[in-house]
Amino acid sequence: MPTLLVVDDEPSILYFFRQAFIEPEVSLVTAATSAEGIEAVTRERPDAVILDINLPDVSGLETFRRIHEIDPKIPVIFITGHGTMATAIEAMQLGAYEYLVKPLELDQLTDLVDRAFEISRLMRVPAVIPEASDSDGATDTLLGDCPAMQEVYKTIGRVAPQDVTVLVLGESGTGKELAARAVYHYSRRAKGPFLAINCAAIPEALLESELFGHEKGAFTGADRRRIGKFEQCRGGTLFLDEIGDMTPLTQTKILRVLQGQTFERVGGNESIKTDVRVIAATNRDLERMVAEGTFRGDLYYRLNVCTITLPPLRDRGDDLRLLSEHFARCFSREMGKEIHGISPKAMDMLRSYSWPGNVRELQSVIKQALLQATGPLLLPEFLPAWVRRKESPDDSPTDPDPSIGHLHDFIQSQLRGGSTTLYADYQALTDGILLPAVLQHTNSNLSHAARILGITRATLRTKLNALGISVER
Repeated sequence: MPTLLVVDDEPSILYFFRQAFIEPEVSLVTAATSAEGIEAVTRERPDAVILDINLPDVSGLETFRRIHEIDPKIPVIFITGHGTMATAIEAMQLGAYEYLVKPLELDQLTDLVDRAFEISRLMRVPAVIPEASDSDGATDTLLGDCPAMQEVYKTIGRVAPQDVTVLVLGESGTGKELAARAVYHYSRRAKGPFLAINCAAIPEALLESELFGHEKGAFTGADRRRIGKFEQCRGGTLFLDEIGDMTPLTQTKILRVLQGQTFERVGGNESIKTDVRVIAATNRDLERMVAEGTFRGDLYYRLNVCTITLPPLRDRGDDLRLLSEHFARCFSREMGKEIHGISPKAMDMLRSYSWPGNVRELQSVIKQALLQATGPLLLPEFLPAWVRRKESPDDSPTDPDPSIGHLHDFIQSQLRGGSTTLYADYQALTDGILLPAVLQHTNSNLSHAARILGITRATLRTKLNALGISVER
C-alpha cells in the first residue's frame, strides 16, 4: 500500500484528501507545517508528497529543498494558486514532479498521484535480482539463466556505470523497461530521478511539450509555462520507450539534446542546458526504418552507443519454467492461495505455447490460472483455453477470450473449494476479459476507455495495475 504525505495548513484541503484517498488503497499522512512535513518524510519515507507552496513556518520551496536532501527519489507535487505560479515553475526546474493549480479537480489529482506512485516505484524497486532464490518478492524483475539473458546481465553491468546512451531492443513484453531500470539502478545516477515517457502513447502534438516544455502562449491552451522532462530530469535518467514511433521533427530535437545537452522550450528561444542520460527502447527494426527513411540515421547512431537486446520468451529454454514458478509464487501470496507448484502436464502445455506476448503474457496467464486454481498444484484445466489448445487469443475473433465459457465452471470450483473471496476473484477474472477489450477498442486511450466503462481514469489505472496490464499501442 503506497503512502501519500500531504503538507498543507488548510483544514479544507486536508479533509478533501482524506475523502479522496482512503485505506487500503492508500495510506494517507498529513502535516500542517513544514516542520511536521519534514519529520513525516524522515519517519514515513512516503511514496509521494503533496506540498503547498504557502506554509505558515517555512516556504514550500525551502521545504522541497529539505525533502530533496532527505530523499531525492520522492516525487513532490506542489499545490499552487495563480499568484504563486512562478514559484511552482521554479520548483519544477529544481526537480519537483508536477504542480496543481487550486481549486483541485479530483480526477486530475488522483491520476497524477497514481503516476507519482508509479514513478516512485520505478526508482525504488530494483529490476534485477541475480539469484532465483532471492526473487520471490516482486514480479517485475529481470530473471533468467539462459545464455541470452546472461549476455543481457553482462551488458547491463558493463554499460551502467559508463554514463552513455543505451538502446534497448526486443519484442513487446520482453522486459525492455526492466532493462532500462536495471541500467539506472546500477549507474552513478541512481540517486537522481528516473522518468519514463512512452512516445507511442502521447499524441504527437503533446509529445514535444512533454519532453521539452513550452512557454505561455506557445499554442492554443498554453496558458502558463510548462517544464518538460529534459529540464525536470536534470542529473537523472530519462527512458524514452517506443522511440521508433517518434515523429521526424521530435527526432531532430532529441538529436540536438544528445549532441549538446541543450534544447529550447516550445515557443521559446532560450537555450536551456540540461544533464540527462537517455535510455531508449523500441520493438521496431530501426535499421530498416533508417534504410526506408522513416527514422533519422544520425539519431540512430547516437542512440546505438550500446545496445541491449532482450530475447523473446520462446527462445529462452528452461527460463519458461523458472519464470512460471516465480510468478506462481508471487501471485499466490498476493491472492492468499497455497499453490506449491505447477504440474508436469501443465508445464508441458506452457512449453508448447508460442508466447507472442512474451513474459508479459506469461504473467497474465499464470495470474488467470491462479484465479481458477483449487488445491496446491496448478493443473492444466486451470490454464486459459487458448494456451491449452496452443493458440493466441487473437486466433479466435468470434470468442475474444475462451475463458468466458468457463465462468460457470470457475464459480462452481470456487464454491467447492470454500472460497471466501469469490466476488473479488470473479471480478478480477472478468476485468481481465473486459478491460483489454475496451482498451483495444479505444486504441489504448485511457480517458475514452474510462468514459465507456463509466469509471474514472484513476480507477481504471488501479484495476490495470492490479491485473498486471500495461497500456501499449
